[in-house]
Amino acid sequence: MHQIYTFLFWKKLYSIEKLTPDLLITLGLREKNGKYTNAGALFAGENDYRGIDLVKFGDNINVMLDRAQIEKVSVLKLCQDALQKYRQYYQNEVIDGAYRRKNEQIPENAFREAIANAIVHRTWDVNAQIKVAMFDDRIEVTSPGGLPKGLSKEEYLAGQLSILRNPIIANIFFRLGLIEQFSTGIQRMLAAYADSKTQPQFSIFENSIKIVLPVVKMELQGVSEDANEVYSILQSAPLSSSHISQETSFSKNKVLNLLEELIQKGYVVKICNGRGTKYHRSK
Repeated sequence: MHQIYTFLFWKKLYSIEKLTPDLLITLGLREKNGKYTNAGALFAGENDYRGIDLVKFGDNINVMLDRAQIEKVSVLKLCQDALQKYRQYYQNEVIDGAYRRKNEQIPENAFREAIANAIVHRTWDVNAQIKVAMFDDRIEVTSPGGLPKGLSKEEYLAGQLSILRNPIIANIFFRLGLIEQFSTGIQRMLAAYADSKTQPQFSIFENSIKIVLPVVKMELQGVSEDANEVYSILQSAPLSSSHISQETSFSKNKVLNLLEELIQKGYVVKICNGRGTKYHRSK
């Protein structure tokens, strides 16, 4: 028999120590005859459903640095494990004086929405996984199943109409705060990129939907386009001018001039002096 995946989510949802049969029926996870519904199976700690195939690629798709196939587990664990992998590759902490600050190459809110959107809206009767492809410059999330019948591409992207393929999953995800509000996922992803030159891309096919979340590139005011390019490279951690020169087509002298431009505008700070000099974002 399936055992519902309790973890800490259920305590957050109802502040209870265990799930009673009546509560499972109310949530739509169990029938009155004692059998679990399809949604109940999806929330079980173990089930027979395909989950997520997550791959971190190197320079191209022929180089796989890491792969995690998260299958036959609760949809809540799918979210948790996918977020853990995201944080491993697209988040870090930068020491800023006496403080540590979190640096995100790709907004966590956007990635969480993309994964939740894929789980809530995919077709679960198709024997296929949600594909998460992680690259240095983007994440691609592809979910099985096109749009629900009666929902156009324009309505889907604008969030004008709520047609839920999996309403029970959507309801529980909403109660847990994994999604903020029905039909607002796309708009929330776009909002996470409000100040970025790069923007999410949405491809809708007959049997799948792909969301592409690029690395954020900020558009700084009052500096040159080349200075913007240097600033975009300083996303993860402090870097030396030599490293920045290798990442761009600029000479080391030009990089030093661009860094000075960014320092004068307050966008970049210099750490140490001499051979060990490095630069990082000030904000």
